[in-house]
Amino acid sequence: MTPYFEGVSPRIGNLHCWSRSHPTVVDGLVAMLLFVAALPQLLSSQSPGRGFATPDLVSLVIVSVIMVALAFRQRYPFAVLVMAVGGNVLLAALHYSPTVAEVLAFVVAVYTVAAHRALAISSIGGALALVSFISMELTAPAAMSSVGVVTNAALIAGVWWLGRSLRLRRAYLAELEHRAERLERARDSDARTARVEERSRIARELHDVVAHHVSVMTVQAGAARRILDKDPDSAREAMVTIEDVGRTTLDEMRRIVGVLRTERDSKAAGPELSPQPGIHEVGALVDHVRETGLSVQLWMEGDPRPLSTGVNLAAYRLIQEALTNSLKHAGPQARAWVRIHYNPRELTVEVEDDGRGVAAALADNGDNPGHGLVGMHERVALYGGELRIGPRSGGGFEVRARFPLD
Repeated sequence: MTPYFEGVSPRIGNLHCWSRSHPTVVDGLVAMLLFVAALPQLLSSQSPGRGFATPDLVSLVIVSVIMVALAFRQRYPFAVLVMAVGGNVLLAALHYSPTVAEVLAFVVAVYTVAAHRALAISSIGGALALVSFISMELTAPAAMSSVGVVTNAALIAGVWWLGRSLRLRRAYLAELEHRAERLERARDSDARTARVEERSRIARELHDVVAHHVSVMTVQAGAARRILDKDPDSAREAMVTIEDVGRTTLDEMRRIVGVLRTERDSKAAGPELSPQPGIHEVGALVDHVRETGLSVQLWMEGDPRPLSTGVNLAAYRLIQEALTNSLKHAGPQARAWVRIHYNPRELTVEVEDDGRGVAAALADNGDNPGHGLVGMHERVALYGGELRIGPRSGGGFEVRARFPLD
């Protein structure tokens, strides 16, 4: 059922749909009714008088042809109009009295060509119908008054304008439907894009969390294994650190993956809805890294100012990923520095180390950097920032990012 018939009786809506699917059948029934209505006058043996010829077989055949053509008015509007005009002109030329059926067929043909054809064709058809109708009125055996001629001509013009208006309205409604369909497709496309972006964001979060904490746990486990026999107390402390880091990892993973759930228990959703980490937690992050044996120094410069949630999280994850890379690649005797600088228009984050492992790793990977470095670029680019990753002068590696705060 079409949208125009929402709220209407289903039977009426189904009938409308059937009539639109079988236009020739419906028009044929209308033409048959008109022909039946005209039969008494066509079969009459009495002269209509006023100079008109008595109906005979010729007039019956002409009217029959007009009615048959009318059944195909929606498929061939202009051809049907030509048939209706030609038939009426022929009847007028033979001085047959006009019947209600042929006049209605003439009017319906004018309406149809205006409602179903473009402006150029419909204008030609309307002009042809108007000129022929006025000619028939003026040459009829019983001359019509000038007022009657003008009135009938206005009727033909009005019928043409009605058909043209309905065509424009149908085109407008069709454009609205097409626009709604395009908007629906665009909305579906935007939803798919948003889902892809959300999956990418979650993948970056998981990578950063897992890579950092697993690296810390690996270093602590290796240290505990080496000193287990010599210094059991220190080994026990390393195992406690591994346990704490493991719990922290699980908590962060639950929080990140929790956004994928479609249904939540409001009472049990507290940890999943807890705030994401930010710059204010960098100190705790540095302390965790120091426990692994990597010497890290932290500087906070400038006047701290409120950051947007996205920039706050992106800066934290960038520092976390950079320290993770230093932990994995810089070497056991390496040192690292973290510098966070606020100024009125931007936030600058720098992470450096004096090792050589990351540079060697990049040289080995060539143009295929790890997911962590790609994630750094994506995070910084998302907020319109600039990122520099590369060897540090004097040895080591450097990560420097600028986030605009305007």
